[in-house]
Amino acid sequence: MSEAGPHVVLIGPPGAGKTRLGKRIARLLKASFIDTDRRIVAKHGPIAEIFAQRGEEYFRRLERAEVAQALTERAVVSLGGGAVLNPDTQRELAAHRVVLVTVSPEAVEARIAGSTRPLVAGGIEAWSRLVEGRREIYERLASATWDTSSRPLDSIANEIAEWASAGDPMKDTE
Repeated sequence: MSEAGPHVVLIGPPGAGKTRLGKRIARLLKASFIDTDRRIVAKHGPIAEIFAQRGEEYFRRLERAEVAQALTERAVVSLGGGAVLNPDTQRELAAHRVVLVTVSPEAVEARIAGSTRPLVAGGIEAWSRLVEGRREIYERLASATWDTSSRPLDSIANEIAEWASAGDPMKDTE
């Protein structure tokens, strides 16, 4: 695994807890934290507005640029749920420790209620369709998987930090 790039990259569906978990992992690893969606918002404004004004294709181009940059930085990196759809991103992730953060529909429902996230505005049904459509990609790219449905995020963050520090990119856990 590359020592020049991220300690670990978090992927997964909207509402799984990638940002909250990533911040905890970064603190444990004494590393910086990068949320590619937050970088996009800081530079270009709210994602929902980008979708509404410029469309998903335009957003994906912005996202790709932020992901490419983040994957060169020594940090804990959280990617937006759809960032993995880009074939270049998929190729680049092969060189990194990638954690798939999952969550059950029951657990995520409250997390996405009233969400401004454009692709899950339709509620749990839209979220479930989105996740099912990306499941194969998420699973193929992941070095390991953790589920945030019912366990404390601090416990999961500790496990991921230990896993990332151990240098065993192929260990799979649940």
